Amino acid sequence: MSSTVTATPTIATVGTDAAPSWLSERLASGAHPDAQRAFDAARATLIGGRRIDMTALAGALGVDRTSLFRWVGNRDALLSEVLWSLAIPTLVQAEHASSGLEGGERVAGILTHFVDDLITAEYFRSFLRREPARALRLLTTKESPIQRRYVATADWLVRRDLGEAPLGAAIAPADLAYILVRLSESFTYADLISGDTPSADRARVAFRLTLRVDG
Repeated sequence: MSSTVTATPTIATVGTDAAPSWLSERLASGAHPDAQRAFDAARATLIGGRRIDMTALAGALGVDRTSLFRWVGNRDALLSEVLWSLAIPTLVQAEHASSGLEGGERVAGILTHFVDDLITAEYFRSFLRREPARALRLLTTKESPIQRRYVATADWLVRRDLGEAPLGAAIAPADLAYILVRLSESFTYADLISGDTPSADRARVAFRLTLRVDG
């Protein structure tokens, strides 16, 4: 008799596990090298501060647009996976930077580091400036898997560091996670949402107040 070993969830995996997509499953399977090649090229393009253009990407890969769409889906699907692939190491780095903290302090620390990294990543800000409407749609709504993955990650952090009855059972973990994500989005994309200046410092204050962290 064989047994299935379930991997322990981590900050790097919990989001995609909670909200997989057709493309994420193709990439994870390792059975679609052409999809991986197209994804890697698109990721390098975004990191390089350039627009991911499907016609140009297909040309660079030596195929037609039909083949590219068959490999990775449409542009929004590809962009969503590229953006989340860049969020993962950012979340891991934020968790590492907050490793000496506990409870609400740790959750607030991780989310603050994450917001700060998004605000200061020039390639990411370039993407936001180039395509503000698309960016907000993909990053802050259920139009793509990104927000669902971020909420799932925040929910995992809340349950891990605050338990199943956070803040004295005043709120459900899932509801608290959603509030934290909306706060994160508000301060990260303040320039696009309200014309204000993005601020990790103000996000930190909001996270700590919400999590009832003293000081």
